[in-house]
Amino acid sequence: MSFRKVVRQSKFRHVFGQPVKTEQCYDDIRVSRVTWDSTFCAVNPSFVAIIVEASGGGAFLVLPLHKTGRIDKSYPTVCGHTGPVLDIDWCPHNDHVIASGSEDCTVMVWQIPENGLSQPLTEPVVVLEGHSKRVGIITWHPTARNVLLSAGCDNVVLIWNVGTAEELYRLEGLHPDLIYSVSWSRDGSRFCTACKDKSVRVIDPRRGTVVAEKERAHEGARPMRAIFLADGKIFTTGFSRMSERQLALWDTENLEEPMGLQELDSSNGALLPFYDPDTNVVYVCGKGDSSIRYFEITEEPPYIHFLNTFTSKEPQRGMGWMPKRGLDVSKCEIARFYKLHERKCEPIIMTVPRK
Repeated sequence: MSFRKVVRQSKFRHVFGQPVKTEQCYDDIRVSRVTWDSTFCAVNPSFVAIIVEASGGGAFLVLPLHKTGRIDKSYPTVCGHTGPVLDIDWCPHNDHVIASGSEDCTVMVWQIPENGLSQPLTEPVVVLEGHSKRVGIITWHPTARNVLLSAGCDNVVLIWNVGTAEELYRLEGLHPDLIYSVSWSRDGSRFCTACKDKSVRVIDPRRGTVVAEKERAHEGARPMRAIFLADGKIFTTGFSRMSERQLALWDTENLEEPMGLQELDSSNGALLPFYDPDTNVVYVCGKGDSSIRYFEITEEPPYIHFLNTFTSKEPQRGMGWMPKRGLDVSKCEIARFYKLHERKCEPIIMTVPRK
């Protein structure tokens, strides 16, 4: 007679989050009030970048990681856009290069000096012009250098060669409506998009075709997001018809039915998923929530396992996610978030307890 295991074996069942001490936060930052659903924050092992309120145009702060405490109001910003900045992303191959997309319909790529900014940066290295409406999504290619994807409210996806400032691919007519999110696959051969027409599409940019499409992935009308996991499956967050927030896992080979579907709660903030390919853990942060939920994705049903929730008192305006090479592994750190409040940015560290 074999005993069925009641509790699933997992290395990450006891992962816990803890905010850093007050003096290690970044204080007195006027976080942007744009209603766009992006993370507003981008982090790498050298710098943290935060989109801030700016009069007459768009700006974002770039702070060296060690510059904690109160940030002076006169601290220099990156301010070359003529409209509010909607999305920023650090280049994965060079810690001093960051791209920004804005309401002024342009994408700009910036070179940040070695020790951070000493004066306002107004001259980008490259200006990429090709969108006819505001640019809301920017993401670097994970494996190829100098390749940048931008998606705008003109429902066009452009893939750029940043070195020569030319369009490599222009993908029009694939999305009938606003694009909510874009995520590259692990090797960068395909990307998936979530669109306002409730469809999730997998697109091969070289051929310019939709490889797979799931209509009505989530029934609700509110924004959804889709991200690629390491094994090629797709994880989506969205809303049900009753406006309940949902998570789903999809197999790209067969998009008829989700492999797993979970309902969370009936709050109304868009859910931002962050995925760690090394541990197969997905962290879900809701805009306006005060919690981060995390789930482990496994090979066997029910595929999505709820691990735990990190809660704090204040709601988050946005969230930054540190890449793996910026973590302190000697302290068993497996993830670090940079949570934006109304006036400050607070790092939150996720740790696996040792036996």
